[in-house]
Parts: sequence; structure tokens; C-alpha cells
Amino acid sequence: MTLSEVAERVAAGRTNDVPVRAGRTVTQIIRGNVFTRINAMIAVLFAIIAVIGPVQDGLFAMVILINTLIGIVQELRAKRTLDRLAIVNAARPRVVRGGATVRVASQEIVLDEVLEVGVGDQIVVDGTVTWSGALEVDESLLTGEADPVVKKPGDAVMSGSFVVAGTGRFRATKVGRHAYAARLAEEASRFSLVRSELRSGINRILTWITYALFPIGGLLIYSQLFMGGHVALDEGPPGGQISGPLADALRGMVAALVSMIPEGLILLTSIAFAVGVIRLGRYQCLVQELPAIEGLARVDVVCTDKTGTLTEVGMKMSEIRDLGGGSGSGPSPTEVLAALAAHDPDPNASMAAIAQGVEAGGHRAPEWTPIAQAAFSSARKWSGMGFRTPEGDVNWVLGAADVLAPAHPAAAEAARLGSQGLRVLLLARSTLRPDDPAAPGEVRPVALVVLDQRVRADAKPTLDYFAGQGVDVKIVSGDHAASVGAVGRELGLAGAERPLDARDLPEASEELGRRVDGHSAFGRVTPERKRDMVRGLRDRGHTVAMTGDGVNDVLALKEADIGVAMGSGSPASRSVAQLVLLDDRFAVLPRVVAEGRRVIGNIERVASLFLTKTVYTMVLATIVGLLAVSYPFFPRHATLINAVTFGIPSFFLALAPNTDIARPGFVARTLRLAVPSGMVAGFAAVTTYLLVLGGRTVPDPADRTAVVITLCTTTLWVLLLVAKPYVWWKVVLVGSMVGLLTLAMVTPAGRWFFDLDVSDPTKVLTGLAVAGVAIAVITVIRVVDDRAIARSEARAAEEAAREDAPAPV
Repeated sequence: MTLSEVAERVAAGRTNDVPVRAGRTVTQIIRGNVFTRINAMIAVLFAIIAVIGPVQDGLFAMVILINTLIGIVQELRAKRTLDRLAIVNAARPRVVRGGATVRVASQEIVLDEVLEVGVGDQIVVDGTVTWSGALEVDESLLTGEADPVVKKPGDAVMSGSFVVAGTGRFRATKVGRHAYAARLAEEASRFSLVRSELRSGINRILTWITYALFPIGGLLIYSQLFMGGHVALDEGPPGGQISGPLADALRGMVAALVSMIPEGLILLTSIAFAVGVIRLGRYQCLVQELPAIEGLARVDVVCTDKTGTLTEVGMKMSEIRDLGGGSGSGPSPTEVLAALAAHDPDPNASMAAIAQGVEAGGHRAPEWTPIAQAAFSSARKWSGMGFRTPEGDVNWVLGAADVLAPAHPAAAEAARLGSQGLRVLLLARSTLRPDDPAAPGEVRPVALVVLDQRVRADAKPTLDYFAGQGVDVKIVSGDHAASVGAVGRELGLAGAERPLDARDLPEASEELGRRVDGHSAFGRVTPERKRDMVRGLRDRGHTVAMTGDGVNDVLALKEADIGVAMGSGSPASRSVAQLVLLDDRFAVLPRVVAEGRRVIGNIERVASLFLTKTVYTMVLATIVGLLAVSYPFFPRHATLINAVTFGIPSFFLALAPNTDIARPGFVARTLRLAVPSGMVAGFAAVTTYLLVLGGRTVPDPADRTAVVITLCTTTLWVLLLVAKPYVWWKVVLVGSMVGLLTLAMVTPAGRWFFDLDVSDPTKVLTGLAVAGVAIAVITVIRVVDDRAIARSEARAAEEAAREDAPAPV
């Protein structure tokens, strides 16, 4: 296509105008943080206080305003990080323009454009093949069919598929939103929190709380009015405050409902995710789906490819071992290898190393004419090319010795060399053309090509980290099992001394999962087998992260809970992965996993705190409503309690380090702590309230202050339990909250603003004494529960060990 034809189509709007969106727009971010269910609840409650006053009782709305602004700012920062990294990671297809092949952005492709593709490239628009060099396309991501499809001129190709073998060119017939993959992509946004157990669990909890607000609020209003005997609104003191039974009842209801709403939980969840994106961005890690951060926290098995991940991408040809399989007057193995390298249109890492080796040795390719080709395929484990030579047509194949000639002594020698960590390929003559469906046919080994692959310097520390964190690492590679085992042993991977050939693994899913679970090094793994192995591990309850860089890893990346692709890997692998390591450093993965654990572990902590507050408020409000006594707090009291016990501390805890492995059952585990602690705190508050009331129904400021002391002391203890393990800054944090509470109670300004009175030592001591009993009860419950969990986990471990034990002979 000429440049003028490209310009005409751009002017006509016939371009691939699918927007690349790594995140929500600014408008969507603002709307999503402002118009939330919790903000709507708070707005209604603030409107009530705005009418009846005083202003101190509306202070809780300022907290929501600040929280919303923080949420918007953090998500905008995360958006900028994602947009910047997405630009770096964006695919740049090759197009033929003005007689030259150039790379352009996907959005710059126009209708009728001719695109050139090779192994690992993703097809970004629909088209028709114009030239094929043994082109094979995997359409499994679109059709579910795993077998590669051979494409010939005139065949259609669909966007979203990827090339697994060969090269080719195709003409774009559908671009932009008309392309197949674009129509699928419009149905879902990349930046999404769906499919998240954490998010769905929080939404389920919020739904329960919403349903509880109405009956509890109604009960409080009715009981307060019934106790007062009339529903008048009386003019209060100057300043806009309204008094009377109805006003007092509304203030009590607002105080209770504000405390029931976990206003900071959604905010801190969003902040934790956003900060996680920003932190991972600093390590050149692109998070393509936010649920990946949650999945990272749950990972307990990492499956990794060998070449390009544990070893350097580049290899070096160390020797060519002649097996004497050629005819005496025929070409030497070096000449054949030079010809194969010279005519390979899209060489992989092994062929590139061979090309460099023969060139360094001063060898030139003979002037042979290629007549047939079979590009390398991970499923076949070999490539081939037929040549027309002066002596006639000759067919050559290059690939795995144990696949091409399993019974020949060369296969045993290749295995021996592979056990030393070397990569060994067999060069052989074949009786069939490589493009024949029955190829390679009968082969005659000619030479062994030995390639040296270097282990990455950062691979061993990375595996050591995972071992210390209880994460199993499994090497799954297409290389010979002995070679995979040698690399694993060099890295100190437990179990690598017993590598398995994936061709010997059972077909049954359950038995396959058990075998894979018990070993750590696997060779001769086809792309479909990688996928089955990942699936088998998941069926056994593992959360699996799969790392890879090649087209042969795509199926496994898609099957894994978390797919991690290398930035320099194939576009196909990057497109299906949830995470992309832009600088190809496998050593970044421990930091990535640690970030996921930090985010999810801290959100669970924060959720436990906020739900404890919700539970004790429900208990207190229900009992007060049934007893028909005044609610003990004004909204300003609830604001003070929430701020010093949960609100401010939870912000810091949400961003703190955390290395705990997250497990399924977020809702049940969170409620297991929050419900008992909240109920004990609620009954303690009621006990203090009834003791200081002394038979009255309307409290004075000293009565309210005693209840505040009980709740603050009890919930600060819950905060200490949740904050373990203790470090200096956590101690300082809790001490600061105690200091803020003390200032509010002892300074004249604090007592006036929050309507507190500590002049009656009896009531203050009553509040502290009841809190002491509540603390003891909560501690006992926590110790008993921890022991019960430990026993349950021990039994589960014993049962798992019995299941994995080999059957008696």
C-alpha cells in the first residue's frame, strides 16, 4: 500500500480506531468515587443534621468528603501509572507501506493494509492471507479449539488469534470496532474489579448492612418518641439548633446509623488497590486487571518456563557433534545449519544462536533453493526445510532428538548432555518433505547441535524467596527433562533431581494433578500439556501463577489464576496475561507477590475493624430501642469514637507491610473476628450505660462520656489484636490515638466541642472497669478461636498428606 492510499483511508476514518484503555476515564473515576451507596447514605443523614443542628453533629460528612477526595486522587495516580506502562507495552504490528516493512501502533492500521506476522505475533485485525510461509494460527482464545490451523493464501484470519508457527502476510478486511476481537472487547472493560472475592464479599456485607439500617433506624425513632410522649420540634438556642423529642430522636438515630456504616472500608479498599498499582509500576510491572492484585496474595504455586525466564533469552552454540549420518560427498552439518539459518524467515532463539555460531566460524550458506518449509512448533518439537541442490532435492529437520529419533543412540547422548544443563538439537535428513502431513517420516541423524544456556543471576535468590514463603515452584519446559532437571539443581530447587517427562504423565485429570503436585521439574511439555498441568493443580485447590514469554505459554497463562508475561515476550503471551514484567526480570516476581499479600491482608484487617464497629452499634442501638431509653451518643460522639479507634488507624494499617498468604473465605473469616468482638463491645457499652443511668431514661454528658470511654477502650484493644505483629510504628499509632482521645476529654475546647464531661470519677471508673471485663472476654474468645483454627488446619494437613501418600504395593 502506498503512503497516499494510507492517507486517504485515514482521512475517510477507515482506521483501526479501537481505543486503548488501561483504566477508567477521569469522569468515570470522579463519578465512581462520589456517587456510591455509602455516600448516598451519609448524604441523607447529613441532610437531617443540617436541618436540626448543631454543626458538630454533622462532622461525619467532612470525613466522607476527605475520603472521597483521597480516593479520587489515588485512583488518578494509578490511572497515570497504568497509562504510562500501557504505552510501553502496546503492540506495534508490522505493515508493508511504500514497499518497506515498518512498525506502527495498532490504532494506525487502515483498511486494506498488508500486515506481516511471525511466531508469537497476535493478529490485531481481521483479514485474508495473501502469502504463507508454513503459517499456523492458534484460534483457541476465540473458538476454544486448541489445535493450530494451517493458513494458506485466501484463508481468513481473525483478530485475537496468534501465530504459533511460520510467517505470513494478510490484508486487513475489517478494522476498528468491526473486527471480531474488538466486538468481544467492547463487552468488558480491562480496568475492572469484577470476579473479585474480596470486592463481592464487601458488597455482600454492605447489602446486609443496608437492609439492617431501616428496621434499626425505625426502632430508634419510635422508641425515642414513645419515651418522650410527643413529637414536637422546639426552637433551640441561637445558632440554628432545633430541640425537642423528635430532634433528639433524629440525632440518636443518625449517631447510630453513622456508626453502622463502614464508611472507610470501600475507600481504603480502593486506595489499597490503587497504591498497589502504583508500587508495582515502580518495578516496571504492568497490572492489566486489578483482580490480579488480589490473586497474587493467594498464590501458593508458581509454574515457570525455563528458557527466557530462569535462563537468559540468548544462547551460544558451543559445538556441532558430527554423527556421520551424511554421505561422504554430501554437505557438512555446518553447511546445512548455515542454510537453515539463512532461509528461516522468523528464527527463534535456538536458530538465532546457530546463525551467530556458523557466522562466527566463517561459514557461508550454500546457494540452495528452499522448496518446502515447516516452521518450528512447540507441539511438534521440530522444524524442517527442503532444498533443491545440485545433487537433487534434500529434506532436513532440526529438533528434539528423543522426538525425531527416540531409538537412536543420539537420543541417549542428547539426554546425557542435557543433564549437564545444555540444550541439544538433532540435525537429521528426512525422507518426506517437511510440509507433508506425515512428516518427518524416516530420519537419519547427522549431527548434534549443542547450545549453552546461561542461568539468570537473579533466578536462585528468587526461588529461595518462594521456598521461604511456602510457595512451590515448578519448572515446566519443552526442553528435555534432564536439561530442565539440571537447571533446577543448579538453582537449588527441591525435587529437581527427579525430573519428569511430561509425555509419561497420566491423562486422567485427578491423577495428573497429583503427580504434578508431587514434583518440581518437567520436560517435553507441550502447550496443551502445560495447560492441563495448571488445571490439575487448580483442581487440587492451589492458586497458580504461570510465568512465560513465548507463544507456547499462552494456553497455560490463560488457564492459570494469574498469568505473568515477560515484556519482551510474544504479543500473544502479553495479551492474555494479567501482569506483564516490562523489564523481563523474574526477580521482580517476589515483590509482586508480596505486594498482593500486603494489599489483601491489610484489607482483611481493615474490614475486621470496620465490621466490629458495625456489630457493636447494631447491638447497642437494638437494646436501647427495646428499652426505650435515649440513645447514649450524639453524632459528634460517634465521629470521635470512629476516628480514634478505627478511622485514622485503619488508613495506616491498609498501607502497612503484610506477608500473610491470603486464603478463600474472606467474608466468613472477617465475620469470625468482627461478630464476637463487636457483640462483646456492644454489650459492654449497654452495661456501662445502664449502670451510670441509674434508672433514668435521659443521660447527662457524664453518662455519655462513660459509654464513650468503654467503647473506645474496648475497641482500641480490638485494634491491638488486629494490628499484630507489633512494630514500633504500630505502638506509636495506638498511643497517638489514646492521646487524641485524652485531649478531647481533658481540654476545655475538646469537652465543649464533643459535649464530654469527666468530672464524675465514679462514672469514669465504671466505664474503665466494664471495658476491662470486655477486654478479658474478647481475649479469651480470640485465644480459643485461634486454637480451634490451628487444630482444624492441622487436621486438614494430615488428610492432605494421607491423600498424597503412595498406595501400598
